[in-house]
Amino acid sequence: MSKIKKNIFVENAEIVDISSEGKSVAKVDGMVIFVDGGVPGDVTDIMITRKKNSYAEGNIVTVKTPSKDRIAHQCEHFGHCGGCKWQNMNYETQLMFKHKTVSDALTRIGHLDISTLKAIFPNKEIYYYRNKLEFSFSDKKWLTTEQVQSGESIDSRNALGFHIPKMFDKILDINNCYLQAEPSNSIRNEIRDFALKNGLTFFNVRHKTGLLRTLLIRTSSTGELMVLIQFFENQPENIELILSYLKSKFPQITSLQYAINPKGNDTLQDLEIVTFYGRDHIFEEMEGLKFKISAKSFYQTNSLQAYELYRITRELCDLTGNEIVYDLYTGTGTIANFVAKKAKKVVGVEYVPDAVIDAKENSKLNGITNTTFFAGDMKDVLNHDFIATHGQPDVIITDPPRAGMHVDVVNVILKAAPKKVVYVSCNPATQARDLALMMEHYQIAEIQPVDMFPQTAHVENVVLLVKK
Repeated sequence: MSKIKKNIFVENAEIVDISSEGKSVAKVDGMVIFVDGGVPGDVTDIMITRKKNSYAEGNIVTVKTPSKDRIAHQCEHFGHCGGCKWQNMNYETQLMFKHKTVSDALTRIGHLDISTLKAIFPNKEIYYYRNKLEFSFSDKKWLTTEQVQSGESIDSRNALGFHIPKMFDKILDINNCYLQAEPSNSIRNEIRDFALKNGLTFFNVRHKTGLLRTLLIRTSSTGELMVLIQFFENQPENIELILSYLKSKFPQITSLQYAINPKGNDTLQDLEIVTFYGRDHIFEEMEGLKFKISAKSFYQTNSLQAYELYRITRELCDLTGNEIVYDLYTGTGTIANFVAKKAKKVVGVEYVPDAVIDAKENSKLNGITNTTFFAGDMKDVLNHDFIATHGQPDVIITDPPRAGMHVDVVNVILKAAPKKVVYVSCNPATQARDLALMMEHYQIAEIQPVDMFPQTAHVENVVLLVKK
């Protein structure tokens, strides 16, 4: 291990694995080395950039022998952009490592029985699958190593694209992104070109200057389109200029909105959203159900695969129409409304009050009368009186954020003692931790991983628990 030091060049290092965070793993002289961009089976030369007691980090300098699972990446921004880090790995291998992420988390962290673990449910579309993307404007364009070394003249340092990882003030100018279908790329590039042509200023995060700050594009499977621009400075004439141009250039936009944001962060939640043209929302549709999506709404960012995720969740509930279902972390009530037609009653609980308003509106929009929603902290809302009022749950669906469930929420579920718990998770590690706390009273009946985000390490996992 002493041979591996910082700033040392390591030759013929084989990539042997992928970590749960999506990093490539090499092992040399007993030391684990984490790198980006490797595919298991690659033989590489690595420059060590960081050394710790138990591991090192580095950059691949040369791929001497490519893995049989390595493919040519599609995107011109691959390796610079922070997303789609697995584009150089064939999709079948991506699925294999996502499945391994789930099995490793459940066995190593939760020490759980995974005999019911099923094959991962793949995504039909491995590109252009997102319904929402956010881009940032900056007058500090990130220059790639190739651009710097070429000596080419850079006419403008303005950029519209994605943040460079770990560099809050540098933006990679994006020409074509493979995550969201047209007209996403056309809209982004047209806005940037129009702004440059008309001398509109781009945001400078350090000096807090500039007009154009962020761009949000949302699409739906129904063909509707939302565009929202955040402006840092309030310049009414220039705001009117660019929004009027967008309206005429892209008549398919159904919701054109803007916000003035002089804050220190880009979050929308506390901003006033102004509708310039069209509606203040778009609609998504799933099995004939309509879901109203506003600029501030949360909705799964992969519409087609979200349907599969919710369908799997509903199938695992195996509802007969007589059950009382509690849907924890219900958000805007998507799962609650989706399963309502198969249940006697669905009770949704969510800690964000605005989301609960959306959930109620979505039920009303679809004529669903057997749902009820409440805002508040799960561990405070789900008490004895609440259950006595709304009925003993037969099934609890829980879909928490990446941090998983607070131990108090786990205890609330155990006290409620439903016959079934269906746990939907975007983080198998925290899911495994939470499940382990429930094994005294429940057993795992089925485990179904779902791929929502091809070209990335992210994986969803659905687990059915049945009461012992």
